[in-house]
Amino acid sequence: MIQQQNILDILQEFNLNGNQIQYTPLTAGLINDTFLVTDDEKQQFILQRINHNVFKNTGILMDNINYALPYLTAEDYAQITFLPTKRGENYLQINDGYWRIMTYIPDSTTYNTTTNTSTAFEAGRIVGGFHSLLQKADVSLFKDTLAKFHDLDHRAHEFKEALAISEVDKREIAAEAIKKAHHFLKELEHLYNEKLPVRICHNDTKLNNILFSKTTDKALCLIDLDTIMKGYFYYDFGDAIRTVVNVAPEDEQNHDLITFNSELFEAFVDGLASNESFLTEEEKQSLPLGAVFMPFIHGLRALTDYLNNNTYYKVTYENQNLDRCLSLFNFAEKALAKKEMMAAYIQNAYRKIP
Repeated sequence: MIQQQNILDILQEFNLNGNQIQYTPLTAGLINDTFLVTDDEKQQFILQRINHNVFKNTGILMDNINYALPYLTAEDYAQITFLPTKRGENYLQINDGYWRIMTYIPDSTTYNTTTNTSTAFEAGRIVGGFHSLLQKADVSLFKDTLAKFHDLDHRAHEFKEALAISEVDKREIAAEAIKKAHHFLKELEHLYNEKLPVRICHNDTKLNNILFSKTTDKALCLIDLDTIMKGYFYYDFGDAIRTVVNVAPEDEQNHDLITFNSELFEAFVDGLASNESFLTEEEKQSLPLGAVFMPFIHGLRALTDYLNNNTYYKVTYENQNLDRCLSLFNFAEKALAKKEMMAAYIQNAYRKIP
């Protein structure tokens, strides 16, 4: 547990105004410890302790963000900046803790799910805006903060290793999920990367990583930038679709509640296509399978962790990772059934661009 005096000592290491600085814990995030900070002039900031168990190299992580941020500013894209420490650095290391402070965007909010097509449109617009702005960034400068994060061969290898050493009763309980995993691995062989350009991706574009204005409902920017690194556009597309068009949680056991809402999908694609076109034809063709790939790879990681006796993801009951897996696989099945619809709508949306 982080002590109050420790937080106050850490805040004194940054260039904040005044001595009567206040802070409040924020509990929405699952990885980093996050606090809302208010200085003497009522300016607000976000203080975070970076989870060093997940992100082993804070320097690389912050370098990637610093390479990206100068590009991520526009009239319709809110700028995030980091406060320097008194030594002029962009993060602070104290003992085994890594801390940073960034600007807080006032009158903003996030959504875990939506049924509103306007929100889906804005989500698509801001994801497209993020990529449009980063087109001029030098891809070679960015290093992996999480090695092989969305690499299918790597995740398949981890799954097969876990399967080989797993307990017999776990394999029996997970028999349906294991069968589906093998099915999807074969299905996704058709998702080739050779002709796709490597882009700077967010790599975690779930809906609640998009900041919205409380007053206008417009999307403002993407947040939680720790996974900015190289990737393929279908990573960000598929992860956004996974959370924009489905209102059920990842571990939903009633699969009748898992949805692929076509209207929300169309609104998201319309928002994406409202940006100046930057996608290649091969990228457009990859997007329908990308919407299958991302829920599947999240589900495969959950299944692997279940077979490994829940060593990575936090669980509140024994089979939660298996429930996560089956829920995500169910959404992947629903997305696969919509593959032709998605392909046709994406092509039509981009034909409308003048």
